[in-house]
Amino acid sequence: MRNIDFVGKRRIFIAISAVLVLAFVIISFTKGFDVGVEYSGGTELTFSINEKMSSSEIRDNLAKVKPDYVSAKIVELKSPAEKQDRHFYQVVVKDSLPTTEEKETFIGSLQTAFDGKDLQKEGLNDVSGAAAVELKSFAWYAVILVIISLLLYITLRFKFAFAAGAILALTHDILITLGCYSLFNIEMNAAALASLLTLAGYGLNDTVVIFDRIRENSKKYRGMPIDQIVNKSMNEMFTRTIITALTTFIVVFTMLVWGGKAIAPFAFGMTIGTAVSAYSTIYIASAVVISVGKKKKV
Repeated sequence: MRNIDFVGKRRIFIAISAVLVLAFVIISFTKGFDVGVEYSGGTELTFSINEKMSSSEIRDNLAKVKPDYVSAKIVELKSPAEKQDRHFYQVVVKDSLPTTEEKETFIGSLQTAFDGKDLQKEGLNDVSGAAAVELKSFAWYAVILVIISLLLYITLRFKFAFAAGAILALTHDILITLGCYSLFNIEMNAAALASLLTLAGYGLNDTVVIFDRIRENSKKYRGMPIDQIVNKSMNEMFTRTIITALTTFIVVFTMLVWGGKAIAPFAFGMTIGTAVSAYSTIYIASAVVISVGKKKKV
């Protein structure tokens, strides 16, 4: 059986992780996020026209409706198979259009501005400012509730040293993944939040499997130092961890490349998170168990 020294260089990997987390936190606060309409408020319109236009040309036409619309977010979408002769775009403006009359006036103004382009509304999503604030609050509540619940679950099932390792590894994964959303300008919307919550469950599952092996070996090899027990357990579970991470990564990366815009924020978070989670399970969670375990005598 292999005998890789996972724990011998743990301080180096903890230092690397600390630098990465700090860097991504700084990026998140300085660069900010491309927040979706669910959390920023406004109107998201999907429309089709009969000829291809550049973003600047669409922006110029939007400005004819209202000068503020020159700052609208514009995304070109892939045309569905049944409408290959039309070109699809999505625009997001900051104005909320709560009534049917306001929506119809908005669409009519766009059709006038895009004269000769046969503009057709394909979808419209409106979120008021108050609703956006409420949704954003609920998103943070969901993340905090998940972390607290996981801490209690691991503490009850194992011991505090394991709970500390799992939560620090989870926090490490989420902060780095969030930083990647900011760095690569991936939209933070409901799908992105779903990926973070899914990542929390995925990462915990892999960590718990290894923690269970550490607990078994602690009983089996009484008197053996905790760092040796952890290293032995990691070697026993290494193949499983890599195979699980690799198969999951292949699936979510495929979704990211070919899944389309709607699922891209979810697939992106899971693609980054799967790789980061495999690393943190091996080098972060186990390192914390050793550090806390020596004091608590796990």
